[in-house]
Amino acid sequence: MDDLIRQALVALRGMWQRRWIGLAAAWIVAIGGTIAVLRIPDKYEASARIYVDTQSVLKPLMSGIAIQPNIDQQVMILSRTLISRPNVEKLVRMADLDLGANSKREQEALIDELMKTLTIQTTGRDNLYTLAYRSTQPDKAKRVVQSLVSIFVESSLGGKRKDSDAAKKFIDEQIKNYEKKLEEAEARLKDFKLRNITLASGEGKDYYGRVGEISALLNQARLELREAENSRDALKRQILGEEPVLLPETAPEPAAGVSLPEIDGRIEALKRNLDTILLRYTDQHPDVLGIRRVIADLEEQKRQQLAARAKVAKANPTAAGSINSNPVYQQLKVSLAESEATVASLRTRVAEYESRYARLRESAKLVPQIEAEFTQLNRDYDINKKNYEALVARRESAEIGGEMEASGGGADFRLIDPPRVSPQPVAPNRLVLLPLALLAALGAGLFASFAASQVWPTFADSRSLRDATGVPVLGTVSMIVSDARKRKERRGLVGFLAGAVALLGSFGAGLLALFLLSLRTV
Repeated sequence: MDDLIRQALVALRGMWQRRWIGLAAAWIVAIGGTIAVLRIPDKYEASARIYVDTQSVLKPLMSGIAIQPNIDQQVMILSRTLISRPNVEKLVRMADLDLGANSKREQEALIDELMKTLTIQTTGRDNLYTLAYRSTQPDKAKRVVQSLVSIFVESSLGGKRKDSDAAKKFIDEQIKNYEKKLEEAEARLKDFKLRNITLASGEGKDYYGRVGEISALLNQARLELREAENSRDALKRQILGEEPVLLPETAPEPAAGVSLPEIDGRIEALKRNLDTILLRYTDQHPDVLGIRRVIADLEEQKRQQLAARAKVAKANPTAAGSINSNPVYQQLKVSLAESEATVASLRTRVAEYESRYARLRESAKLVPQIEAEFTQLNRDYDINKKNYEALVARRESAEIGGEMEASGGGADFRLIDPPRVSPQPVAPNRLVLLPLALLAALGAGLFASFAASQVWPTFADSRSLRDATGVPVLGTVSMIVSDARKRKERRGLVGFLAGAVALLGSFGAGLLALFLLSLRTV
């Protein structure tokens, strides 16, 4: 510790001996620093404040109907990416800053300088943005800020329109793709149904339900056929005499106007049955065609019997009509004819149901394969249709969202403070720079004196000489200072102190003058 103190004292003694060099260096640096501070050009700041209102009455009203992007996030990202090279190049053209740039290199330097000096400050949650720029020319600073405000607003609106148009275009392309997929799937489904139209289910019933229905109808028709056949057989037995019937005596009727009640009754019964069936089936139904064929056969049979009876009546006029004149017999013949017609109709119906049932049973083997094929065809259709409907709904929402933004439903940019230039320069702050120049001058003086003491060293005592040379010192010779030398050293000390005080006083006076000047201009 003692060595360090001794070394420090030796260094201070050396610096004191070279104090005039340090004072000169301090004056030189002080004068140079003062000139440099005074020659720094004044800079004026232009600024503008913009408030971005992201709250809209339409937003809660259109919630769930229109697509609503995060406006706060968009504005925040826009503020962070506003000072980009493309935007600054546009700003240079808008503010006519490129008129003084004669080469590509100067333009690039100008753009780089603007990107460093342009500032955007925000208060965060209040969405209040301050745009500022400093320049030595007030008009230039104001033009730059005005152009930056325009770019800020236009970038937001243009970005929204571009994003909305790009989203709509993408959705339209996807909708067209899904429309094509749905059309292809519907075409395949149509061809499949046409190929298997005979197996198509009706009235909402599946294939096995139809088989069960036809089976039930077939059993019912068979039961009705057996009932009709039993009723017909009973009538035949009555007519053939197996069950005696008392017939009253009747007087012979003339042969003229003889009818065939057994055939007429059957024809009449078949016609009534035909009317009933036509209420349920069409003209091309097998039951309808069968009944009409039986009616035509009976009418032909009637014509033949009438012709034969006419010949018999001519040959034996006295016996004609003895049986037909019996009303009970005639009624039995009519009932028998109706029973025959009913039996014929039911047989036709049973045959048709049996044919249908056989076809359905035969086709039932193909049903699982057809259902599997139908499932494969329809597997992606529901998904594609769901996606298609969702895309159409999204497109409508996007269109409504775009119209909402166009009507003012998005961000509203309000210019709170228009671009203005500060009347007084904001930089440089000479009241701060001059004390720094003084400190730099004092530091330069101390460094110069220390460097001079190291270049031209002196030895204050014998120990320093021994440490420096490594040679033992045998003794020292003291010097008696004369009065003249003392006066000379005293004058040198006074001159040094006067120079130091003058240096400090000059800086103090300069600072006071600048302070008073700034108060007067304000």
